Amino acid sequence: MTRHTPETPESTRNPPPDDGDTPRTRWTPVAVMALALLMVTLEISLTAVTLPAIGDDLDIGSSTAQWVLLAYALPTAALAIPAGRWSDRVDLRALFLLAVPAIGLTSVLAAVAANLPVLLAARVLQGVAGALVGALYLPVVAACVRPEQRGRAMGLVATIMPIGSMGGSSLGGVVVDAYGWRPVFLLKIPVLLVVFWLGARLIPRNGKGLAAPGRSLVGDGVVLGVTVTALLLAFDRIDAGAPVAATLLGLAAVGGGAWWARLGTARPVLDLLRRREVGLPVLSLFLSGTFVGLSYFLLPFYVADVLDAGASLTGVAMVFFIGAVAVTAPVSGTLADRLPPRLVGAVGAALCGAGVLSMLTLGPDAGLWDIGWRLAVAGVGQALFGTPVNAGILAAAPAHLIGTTGGVGTTSRTLAFTVGPAIAALAYGIGGGGETGFRTGVAVLATLQALSLLALLPGSGNAVRKAG
Repeated sequence: MTRHTPETPESTRNPPPDDGDTPRTRWTPVAVMALALLMVTLEISLTAVTLPAIGDDLDIGSSTAQWVLLAYALPTAALAIPAGRWSDRVDLRALFLLAVPAIGLTSVLAAVAANLPVLLAARVLQGVAGALVGALYLPVVAACVRPEQRGRAMGLVATIMPIGSMGGSSLGGVVVDAYGWRPVFLLKIPVLLVVFWLGARLIPRNGKGLAAPGRSLVGDGVVLGVTVTALLLAFDRIDAGAPVAATLLGLAAVGGGAWWARLGTARPVLDLLRRREVGLPVLSLFLSGTFVGLSYFLLPFYVADVLDAGASLTGVAMVFFIGAVAVTAPVSGTLADRLPPRLVGAVGAALCGAGVLSMLTLGPDAGLWDIGWRLAVAGVGQALFGTPVNAGILAAAPAHLIGTTGGVGTTSRTLAFTVGPAIAALAYGIGGGGETGFRTGVAVLATLQALSLLALLPGSGNAVRKAG
C-alpha cells in the first residue's frame, strides 16, 4: 500500500471507489445517523425553549441569553468545513464514537453550569461536537447506500428530523415548566446511549484510523471561526441599530474570508464550489434556508402585534409546516432517485416561495387555518427542495471530498438559519413594524426564495461537470 506524505496532493488521496464497494444498501446505519443528527438539531430547538428560564436563573437579560444559542451556532458553522475535511481522512466509525459521547459530556457540563461563562463554554464545545457529527452524514450515506437509492436515504433522514424536533421541543417545554432548564440538557442522554451502542455495531469502518487533525485543519478552523463570528455579529449589530459596528464587523468578515481563500488548504473547497453542479445548489441551500426568518421572527411578531394572540398560536401553526415536511420528505427522496434532482428541487423551491408569498394576503383577522395552510405549502416545498438538492450535491461530489462537501452544506445552512431571522428583523424594522413591517419582511424573504429557484435552473437536467 502506498504511503502518502503530507505533501501528497489532496486530489490524489482516497481514490473514488467503484460501484462494487456498496454491493447493497444498508438502511440501519442511515437510521442511526439520522438519530445522531436529530440529537444535534435538538441542541437548538430544545435550548430555545429554555432561554427565559436561563435568563431568570442566571439573572441575565433576554439579549444576553440569546448568546446561549449563538455560542452553539458559531462553532457549528465555523468548523463544519474543517470537520468535513477531517472525516474524509479518518475512519467513520471511530469519528462517530468520538463525537457522540462528546455531545453527551458537553450536555452534562451545560446542565451543571453554575454561571453564564461556564454555560457558554459548554455550548461552544457542544457546537464542536455537533460539527463532527454533521460531518459524518454524507460519508455514511455514501458508504452504506447505493447511488440509485441515496435520495430515499436522505428522505428518511428528513422525515426523522422534523418529527423528532417537534416532539423534543414539546417535551422540553413540559420539563422546563416542571423542573427548570437544567434537566432539558439531559433529555437526550438516554437516546445518545442507544445511538452510541448502535453506531459501535453498524456505522461502517474504512480502516483509516483516527489520526489527529493536522495544523492545517486547526488553522482553517481558527480563520473560519473568526470570519463566521464577525459575520454573525455584524448581523446582530444591524438588529441592534449599530450601523458603524456592523460595518466594521462586516469588513472583518470579508477580510477573514479573503485570508482563508488564500490558504492552500482552501483550494479543494474552492475548486469544489466552482463546480456548477455543487456551487449553485449550495448557494440555493443558503438562499432557501433564510425561510426560517418567517417562523423565527416574522410570524411571532405578526401574531403578537397584529393578531394580538399568544405564542401558542405560532407554535400550533408550525405543526402544519413540520407535518408537511415529514409527510413529503419520503416522496421527495423517491422522486430524487427517479428524476433529475435539480428539477425536483426547483419545483420545491417554487412551492416554498409560493407559500411565503401567500403570507402577503394575511389580514388582521387571520386565524390558525389561514396561517397553517400557507405554512403547509411552504413545508411541502421545503421537503421537495432539500432532499433532492442534497442528493444531487452528493452525486456530484468527488468520492475523496464527500465529507468536505457535507461540511460546505452544513456551513451554508447554519449561516442561513442565523442570517434569515436577522434579515427578517431588519426588513420588519424598515417597514415600521406591525402589518406593514410583516409584509415588508415577507416580500424580502419571498425574493430570496425566488433567487434560490434561479440558482437551480441552469443545467437542472444533465449538468456538465466542470472541475473549476
